[in-house]
Amino acid sequence: MLKVDLIIRNAAQLVTCAAGGKVKRGAEMRNVGGVAGGALAISDGTILGVGKSDEIAEHYQSERVIDASGKVVCPAFVDPHTHIVYAGDRLDEFELKIKGADYLEILENGGGIISTVQQTREADLNGLIEQSRRRLDKMLAHGTGTAEIKTGYGLNTETELKMLKAVAELDQTHHIDIVPTFLPAHTFPPEYKGVQSPKSKAQSCPDDYVDLICDEMLPKAIEWFVNSHFCTKQTHQAPPTAHQFFADVFCEKNAFNLEQSGRVLKTAKRLGYKLKAHVDEFTNLGGARLAIELGATSIDHLDQISDEEIKLLAASETIGIVTPTVNFNFGATHFADARKMIDANCAIAVSTDYNPGSAPCPSQALAMAIACRYQKLLPSETLNAVTINAAFAVGLGATVGSLEVGKRADVLILDTDDYRHLAYEFGGNFVQSIIKKGKIVI
Repeated sequence: MLKVDLIIRNAAQLVTCAAGGKVKRGAEMRNVGGVAGGALAISDGTILGVGKSDEIAEHYQSERVIDASGKVVCPAFVDPHTHIVYAGDRLDEFELKIKGADYLEILENGGGIISTVQQTREADLNGLIEQSRRRLDKMLAHGTGTAEIKTGYGLNTETELKMLKAVAELDQTHHIDIVPTFLPAHTFPPEYKGVQSPKSKAQSCPDDYVDLICDEMLPKAIEWFVNSHFCTKQTHQAPPTAHQFFADVFCEKNAFNLEQSGRVLKTAKRLGYKLKAHVDEFTNLGGARLAIELGATSIDHLDQISDEEIKLLAASETIGIVTPTVNFNFGATHFADARKMIDANCAIAVSTDYNPGSAPCPSQALAMAIACRYQKLLPSETLNAVTINAAFAVGLGATVGSLEVGKRADVLILDTDDYRHLAYEFGGNFVQSIIKKGKIVI
């Protein structure tokens, strides 16, 4: 009998989300791999055994045993699209929206994303880290064990690199594991809009900013990454993690057009980045096709994706990430048609898109609840979308996102006997215990 560090046994439901090494599509998304009376054996941060409690008891023993009677045991959530490294907030903007102000009106009055850019530029590194750490704490408390974090509130080389340094420090000091994404192509800073900004007399145009991204920012960021801990990140308690570094672009009306987006993505790919893209959130510019043809790991938002692009997505390895919290926050009635995409055999993941303006939400369970109601996903589909498919959407499908032998022991114990409560009941938090790399952290 093999001695292990930890055994979790007697789960009312052991929900594995097992996928056999591949992303889930179509009918597979309705299979959560439930085991009644299930158990896990964990050692050195890795899952060694998965099965019924009596089977695990025959092969493993441990001085540390958690009795999960009446509880659900499932993978920790993966959040594949967040913007949580920033300074300040947008509370005034929130009230203006309630009073009826539209986005352009807010932007003209110095609000919107540019207000966050200004606050982030002014923040020192330690202040930026501590503000962002508090947001990670909230995400962890709601069950997220791995998260992607984008830059994009600097819009100049110095601040974008400062944001990357904050991401690296958080990854090294917080329980949540982080995947970094470089997003200087989030919007155009005031000094590159062809008009005089309050802090600059420059009259540079948007294409000049694209030049800066491609000629300076992308090369400097990849150089930073190569010399960072992400390239050599190994954990002593889990299998080695092959960390990815992503580049992203916001392809949208009043942001980066198709030609500019293509230039950014092609430059990033040539430099060695993996690719992501914000596409089809408000208007369809052809960004989904562009990103799929370039081999993007994910395309995100997809509210206006066409039927033809859905077919392309289904035939590709690219994962579609939907962000229902954004539509909810806007009070919108139109959502990305995730139901149609799943039925078409696309690989779909769900994210909070946690950010200061369009989705100040730390809870993947709430994103699940909204996706069920407004996008007509089943609870099983949403659970797979925030675990195994979300893991593949950040390049970590072989490491996290499911409870399978050889994977990292990132585990949730939920105070319910049926995982469907995660989506059925909203506004609360069923997470009772969080185990990261085999250690109880909450």
